[in-house]
Amino acid sequence: MLGFVRTDNEALVSCLGDPQRTTAAYRELLRRGEDAVHAIRAGLRDRNPGVREGCCRLLDHLVDTESMGELVTMADDSDARVRIAAFHALACDRCKGDTWAPGPDQVLEPALHHLTADPDPHVRAMAAELVGKFARSDARVAAALKESHANDPSPAVRKKAGWLARRAEAGASTGR
Repeated sequence: MLGFVRTDNEALVSCLGDPQRTTAAYRELLRRGEDAVHAIRAGLRDRNPGVREGCCRLLDHLVDTESMGELVTMADDSDARVRIAAFHALACDRCKGDTWAPGPDQVLEPALHHLTADPDPHVRAMAAELVGKFARSDARVAAALKESHANDPSPAVRKKAGWLARRAEAGASTGR
């Protein structure tokens, strides 16, 4: 099956760090769904950042309430690719349907911190997306987005923050 010597969940998770096996392992773990979630959560602590990134990407689709705190922790990972995947998993409702949406009490503080202080512009852009989800419910969000729009060194982050800030203002003025 799949050309792997071992096909248990743990072995497939470790294959997420192997460029030759990542895609097949990812697809199989995603197919296994909640049966693989325990091994995927354990993979968040792997030494290999490719494994941690793959686990964040999988939890984007397979997240459960027990994984929420672990994804928030991954937003502080030492590898930018892992932080990007973690913020995407926390921000993207489309990938999850209506099964899970983190509240501002769980994700807003880390997202605000990374929006203003992360050294990687891609991480700041993903943090902006997560922050933008709460623009209508928290005054700090509008201020942070406006600050990023005006002063972030990355044109892409400035553009995204400006778009999110304008969208929030438009929603506030229409009462949505």
